[in-house]
Amino acid sequence: MMTWIMRAFVLTGPEEASVQEVPAPVAAPGEVVVDVERVGVCGTDVEFFTGQMAYLHEGHSSYPMRLGHEWSGTVTAVGDGVDPGWAGRRVMGDTMLGDGTCRRCRRGHQHVCENRQEVGVRDGRPGALAEQIAVPAFSLHALPDSVDAVLGALADPGGCALRAAEAAAAGPGNRALVLGPGTIGSLAAMFLRAAGAEVHLMGLTPGSLAFVRGLGFEHTWTEDTVPDLPFDAVVDASNAAHLPALALDLVEPAGRVVYVGLAGLPSQIDTRTLALKDVTAVGILSASPSLDATIQAFAAGAVDPRPLVAATVGLEQVGSVLAGHRPTGAGPGPKILVDPLLS
Repeated sequence: MMTWIMRAFVLTGPEEASVQEVPAPVAAPGEVVVDVERVGVCGTDVEFFTGQMAYLHEGHSSYPMRLGHEWSGTVTAVGDGVDPGWAGRRVMGDTMLGDGTCRRCRRGHQHVCENRQEVGVRDGRPGALAEQIAVPAFSLHALPDSVDAVLGALADPGGCALRAAEAAAAGPGNRALVLGPGTIGSLAAMFLRAAGAEVHLMGLTPGSLAFVRGLGFEHTWTEDTVPDLPFDAVVDASNAAHLPALALDLVEPAGRVVYVGLAGLPSQIDTRTLALKDVTAVGILSASPSLDATIQAFAAGAVDPRPLVAATVGLEQVGSVLAGHRPTGAGPGPKILVDPLLS
């Protein structure tokens, strides 16, 4: 039996990676094979590249590994027990794959299943930085014609941002502040604006703030210039360990704080402040519960994340991107996409 070969980006150790020829996936029972069209590079991938990702030290992940959990493509093969109607369909896939049997999964919380696999993140489930990927059919989300490969690959970060915006519960008459104008923060700001809130963003660099002003957000600040205004909700989409506490300080009493960003070091908040201000605090881990709603929002044009994409590169350029280098000619946006077929 002939073994088909494909190209994949393989991370073999901290800051050690190459594009390799590896066996192409086969559709196992209950699974499909997808021809990958676009993959997003995100901060989690960078942490694996640097060796700082907590999963590496907790035994959930190990080298060598294949990254890539924000993806879109077309189903080209279906395994036994899979509806043949998936063949030829354009899809994206959920990153979080619960075991389907535990208490959390039965309650609809498969994204926090203790035994979950995570595509391109936890051991046992190679990611999409390759020409093809195999995933369970239950993880698929169909993409309508109006949601192309680029939007499909942005549905995963979009789902995290939509959950953050919904948790902020800020609409007409409310003022929201987003900390960190990266991909998740910018998307959260877009969803909050679509909900009718007055949206402010706080960033670190003049370039990042200029970018979000170009998206139509006129209220942009640095940490030193945030105005003394009542913020009904604050969304922390940053990776700075001190900003969760600042978010709690800035939010109005009886307001809401949403934590969707993760710092490399532990962050601390004073729960006395949380209680005395009667603040609701919400943590967001995954896009899973909001993927369909995100795809619908993209399809309807309620939110257009295309300006976030700075460049699209091939597999050979992924290592350079993970090392922090901007591709030649890249735009100002925070997101880099990968086309596995691009040379």
